[in-house]
Amino acid sequence: MTAVTVRVPATTANLGPGFDCLGMALDLWNRTHFSLEGNEIRVIVEGKGRDHLPQNHENLIAQAALRLYAAAGAQPPDGLLIRAENHIPLASGLGSSSAAVLAGLLGANALLGEPLDRQQILELAAEIEGHPDNAAPALFGGLVVSARIAAEDSANQPGQVLAHLVETPPWPVVVALPAFELSTRAARAALPETVPLSSAVYNLSRVTLVVEALRLGDAQLLEAAMQDCLHQPARLKLIPGAAQALLAARQAGACAAALSGAGPSVIAFAPVEIHESVANAMSGAFLAAGLAARTFSLVSSPAGASVEPG
Repeated sequence: MTAVTVRVPATTANLGPGFDCLGMALDLWNRTHFSLEGNEIRVIVEGKGRDHLPQNHENLIAQAALRLYAAAGAQPPDGLLIRAENHIPLASGLGSSSAAVLAGLLGANALLGEPLDRQQILELAAEIEGHPDNAAPALFGGLVVSARIAAEDSANQPGQVLAHLVETPPWPVVVALPAFELSTRAARAALPETVPLSSAVYNLSRVTLVVEALRLGDAQLLEAAMQDCLHQPARLKLIPGAAQALLAARQAGACAAALSGAGPSVIAFAPVEIHESVANAMSGAFLAAGLAARTFSLVSSPAGASVEPG
């Protein structure tokens, strides 16, 4: 195979109490075309990041592709052209880096005749990303519960990633993305190194309920369970208007709202018929804090990444 096209969805991770273990695919997609041609690695970026993403081997998609070649024990190609059509906003809390990593891994794997299976692809993505909570739903679709198992804690392969797909009905959501830069590194650095036992129990008791609520389509249960005390209190302080946006979403009729990933975007679960009012409420809260915000009306996606020839 000399040319393939990869589609990867956006994702929202954590979902309130599911810190570093819950993620859901969203119906917003990046499309990346790979072709073996030329005598160097070139990347053409269209859409998000067009003006500042690297257009050579330093691009994250290209880096992931080269990592796949190395993992497969294959010689990298002399020439590779990558055309990236990016629709997922960068540094938004919507899994743009996981989408880029998976695009590179899946594209290179397909060009090589798929020597690695999807579990091995997930392992590599988690290794590159540092955690699987975005990569797993982007790869498999739907709601995914994931965990990295250290070698000393498992008789399985060192660093194995466990990922369990939970089938859910479609969940309509509203995302508000403020014009505010917050790196994942800065968001993680804000977290406390230790937490009280009571906080751990608080989240453990709710994360299972969030999964069950999403699985059953139970908005009332989701409203009661989507609370967090491990990561959101620290991170919300970093994003002007974010805490107020979560409150505004619920006051506008959303059953639940949370930071999307590490932020700065926030996500609200609400019926389609009130999406406009929820979006206006969240963007208004950010505007009151001095930030403009873009909003997206989306739905969860049961489908994950796909690869097609040509």
